[in-house]
Amino acid sequence: MLEVKKLAIADVLEIRTRRFGDDRGFFSETFQRDRFIQQGITIDWMQDNQSYSAEVGTLRGLHYQDPPFAQDKLVRVLRGRILDVAVDIRNGSPTFGQWVSLELSAADFNQILVPIGFAHGFVTLEPDTEVLYKVSAPYSGEHDRSIRFDDADIGVDWPLNGRTPVLSAKDTNAPRLAEITSPFNFESLA
Repeated sequence: MLEVKKLAIADVLEIRTRRFGDDRGFFSETFQRDRFIQQGITIDWMQDNQSYSAEVGTLRGLHYQDPPFAQDKLVRVLRGRILDVAVDIRNGSPTFGQWVSLELSAADFNQILVPIGFAHGFVTLEPDTEVLYKVSAPYSGEHDRSIRFDDADIGVDWPLNGRTPVLSAKDTNAPRLAEITSPFNFESLA
């Protein structure tokens, strides 16, 4: 069984798979191609990525890749908890520059599908958090892009609770949304 729920920006989805548990623990098919296809999700996943963040407040994002290496992402948490954020950067979209978020955790066992045309990021809400995500295109450093996590024009409400986020140099120096030229068009991706 696969439960799919549209978020406030309808192209971003929360996905829940069934978990079978007993006194040993649990088992779940976190991705089963035919079940995803039955829900209209026909993405050809190419690569799995895993990240580990030691500290609460580790912020990764907002990231995207230019075509032809643009990526759909299917994100889930193996250990810990994050706030996952998707920002619509599709030119001509009625929600351009708007963001949607979803708390993902190992305990809730939920996933988020972030489609091509969105910048993606997350912040850790617990120490020792591990995130696993599928992508529809391989990583390409030449096509890798980012947008400032704290761009006031986007206004993501990161739950940092007064903490200074732990950032990479790339994310610290990322441009604002107004300073990029998005390669994505709403009509061509719809």
